[in-house]
Amino acid sequence: MNVFSPVASVGFWVLLVAGWMLGELQVRGTVVFVLLWFAGLAATSALHYGILFTPYVAILDIALVFAIFKGDITLR
Repeated sequence: MNVFSPVASVGFWVLLVAGWMLGELQVRGTVVFVLLWFAGLAATSALHYGILFTPYVAILDIALVFAIFKGDITLR
């Protein structure tokens, strides 16, 4: 049983590329986020068939939004 949701992971990679293209993430920050993603994948795959990976990546997405947009996205 795999409950992997691609929405959080696609959002992670899109935000990572956006941060790189906008110049808000340097090489070190990008490497840290990618290593955190792989560490979460390795750590949560052994727990309940990876059910905790999607919430973990969602938390990384929130951290990327704060890092890239310096807070939150303003809705008008």
